[in-house]
Amino acid sequence: MVSEVILGAGLRANLLSLQRTQVQIDQVQNILSTGLRVNSALDNPQNFFQAQSLRSSSNDLLRLLDGVGQSIQTVKAADAAVEAISSLLNQADSIVESAREALAAGQLQASITGNVNLAGKSSLTTISGISNTDDVYFEYYNTSGVLQTASIDIATGESTDDFIAEIKDIGGGGYFNAELTSEGFLKITEIRGGNFTVNFTADNNAAASNAADTSLASALGFGNQINATTRNGGAATNANAEITALATTKLKSGAFYETVAGQGFAEASDLLTGVAATDGGAARFAAAGAPNITFRINGTTTSANIAVSGTTIQGLVDAINTDVNVGNLIDASYDATTGQLSISAIDSSVKTITVTSTNTAAVASTVDFDFGTDTSFQPGAAIGDAEGETFTLASATATLGSLESDYNSILTQIDSLVEDAKFQGVNLLENGTLNTFFNKERTNKLTTQGANLSSSGLGLTAANFTTTVNIDDASSKVAAAKTTLQNFGASISNSLTIIQTRETFINDLVETNNEGADKLTLADQNEEGAKLLALQTRQQLGVTALSLAAQGQQSVLRLFAS
Repeated sequence: MVSEVILGAGLRANLLSLQRTQVQIDQVQNILSTGLRVNSALDNPQNFFQAQSLRSSSNDLLRLLDGVGQSIQTVKAADAAVEAISSLLNQADSIVESAREALAAGQLQASITGNVNLAGKSSLTTISGISNTDDVYFEYYNTSGVLQTASIDIATGESTDDFIAEIKDIGGGGYFNAELTSEGFLKITEIRGGNFTVNFTADNNAAASNAADTSLASALGFGNQINATTRNGGAATNANAEITALATTKLKSGAFYETVAGQGFAEASDLLTGVAATDGGAARFAAAGAPNITFRINGTTTSANIAVSGTTIQGLVDAINTDVNVGNLIDASYDATTGQLSISAIDSSVKTITVTSTNTAAVASTVDFDFGTDTSFQPGAAIGDAEGETFTLASATATLGSLESDYNSILTQIDSLVEDAKFQGVNLLENGTLNTFFNKERTNKLTTQGANLSSSGLGLTAANFTTTVNIDDASSKVAAAKTTLQNFGASISNSLTIIQTRETFINDLVETNNEGADKLTLADQNEEGAKLLALQTRQQLGVTALSLAAQGQQSVLRLFAS
């Protein structure tokens, strides 16, 4: 049996001291390598778990910061959209002002101008086509809005100046201005802003021939503008050689109602023959004579026949807009909110629009658009009977039509921009609501309420630049939209400032928690380094002491060796 090695007390004490020193060196080295003086609950339970709690709170706040950051981006997206809409509104405002200038330059008063030099004519009856007792009828609205009729009888010896004076005196004066242009052409203007119709009737006889009426109109310079059609089966009764001057840049019908009283305006899908003149009133389109409608531009370009029977309001609109002859000159539309059909010029060449109804069956019919001063077209009870009207549009038509199109395009772009302003499923420009939470318990939050900033939400409506009143209305709506947009922009900017401030605070709070945790667990590198150096010195001294303690046994060994 091998006996155990017995160490002396000195050796044993030195070995134990070296072991303890090594354990301490290992601990200090671990602290230096991790940077923590509390690495586990065994090191310091209280500090360890308190530091864990602080770091857990920091992690919760960091996750909260992700949501806060997304809220900031949502508000920024809305703010960017507000800036873009503001630019579009400025552009819309500019278009409105351009329309105002175009309207003023165009002098949108109902006006017709002839093409025959009447200057210096001492007697109009000396002109071929004009006879004694020929009549020129005027239909116009008085100050009470009641349709009036006035007749000027061209007598032998009546001069151009006399004729002009009689026109100016219609209604007691103040309704019409008549003058000769620099070319000597007769220009007649309704100075109160209303529409008017001029009817040329030869020899003061309702049964005068259509040709005579046309000759009278031509002699005065308006032959290329009238709509010369004959009613009542070509029997030459009640010939129709007349022209209607409008104070607007478009034809606009009376309201189309449903046939049943109380149902309101007609829908675009309703048949023309199912539309009433007034709410519950007589039908606007009595199609017993199966009439066709045509539209002629400037007396030369005529649309294809559009059958009234079986055609809807939208069908009529589409037939006009797709017609190969007039579709690129005029544009038709129907507004179901007002029940009105509109026909606008989209080409600068458009000066007159002639609307004609022609029977294709031997039965009387009625076509009632209620354009201008003419209430309806009523061809006679024979195939081929026709009646219509030529409407002279106010000037600046094409310019205003183009500006209306541009303005409406901006409204469309505003709607598209609002739709695209969504971020992470929230759209503050479509009445969206954004909740931003500022603590992990989700008890503190900021609610950012959106608004409807679409064109309709801003109170903007489709352009109608036909009158100064309409332009003023559009200008007021754009100004109100700008105010609404500015108020909303200020509101979300305030929300953005608050959210960013809270984001900074949360970041600071995260740092505070981390710093608190660090103070509980982090080691002082200088102190730990000094400890390590001291322990290493102690270890070296221990090794030296152990060596000295072992020298006694080595001395005994040398005795045996000698």
